Amino acid sequence: MKNGNNYAYLIVIFLALGSMKMMCSSTTDNTMEQADNQDNKNKQAVYALDIPEKLAFAGEAVPTEKIDVREALDRELLVNTYWQSQTLLFIKRANRFFPTIEKILKENGIPDDFKYLAVIESGLRNVVSPAGASGYWQFMRSTGKSYNLQITKEIDERYHLEKATQAACRYLRDSYKRYKNWTLVAASYNMGQGGLNKQLTRQEVENYYDLLLNKETARYVYRILAVKLILSDYKKYGFHVRKKDLYYPIPYYTVQVDSSVKNFASFAQKLSTNYKILKRLNPWLRQKYLSNKTKKKYQIKIPQSNGRIFKE
Repeated sequence: MKNGNNYAYLIVIFLALGSMKMMCSSTTDNTMEQADNQDNKNKQAVYALDIPEKLAFAGEAVPTEKIDVREALDRELLVNTYWQSQTLLFIKRANRFFPTIEKILKENGIPDDFKYLAVIESGLRNVVSPAGASGYWQFMRSTGKSYNLQITKEIDERYHLEKATQAACRYLRDSYKRYKNWTLVAASYNMGQGGLNKQLTRQEVENYYDLLLNKETARYVYRILAVKLILSDYKKYGFHVRKKDLYYPIPYYTVQVDSSVKNFASFAQKLSTNYKILKRLNPWLRQKYLSNKTKKKYQIKIPQSNGRIFKE
């Protein structure tokens, strides 16, 4: 009987330990599941965003204490934060194009914040608007020509990053001479000086933030501010981008052309590249050929490594 009691006692202990193990395992599984669920909730969460108490555009204070200003900025900040695919592309492209734009803005005495204007105008792409505005800075044909951009069937310098940025700087400087205010300069870039002047006179104000404007221009400066906030500190707004994810400038050298080019496809092959890469680096070349009857000198970019992946 004694041995039997010991045997029964061992069975009871074994069963108890097994039960405790199952309970511990169940608790661990539940804890892990709860942690996973919480992690998923965090990834799927949508948050309201803080509006900075102090904010400036081109060194000019934004009156965020005003209800209408805060709500207008809030809208653009939410739209650009939660339109993730577009804003993620802004972040990637900015790494490629901002160094060039920043340098030219600085050389011309234009505030650095105007690089964000180029972002909202074109997304840093050579696009064409329904109205016909083209290139990184979205110049209309007549405006581009008035600021010394060559625009013909064969050459369109609105698609030339450096030359278009120089033209934009000249436009912005001229506009500042009229308004003495960079925020109004930005608004005039969208609306035109004539339309903006009319509204300033009609409404008897001198400040963008006090103007009642058409929907597009009313949102314009706030879109610039929203993009500035996000691109200046994109991790704060939930964008996680590794260095290898960014788009880097493509190394190139230049070839000077002062004569006609019969076929740019053949021209590219002679320089160990192809027509696709040549046109990507030189989108201002609008045809497969170049007549160049005036023997004008053009600097054509040629990739150093045929457009392969370049690291930092």
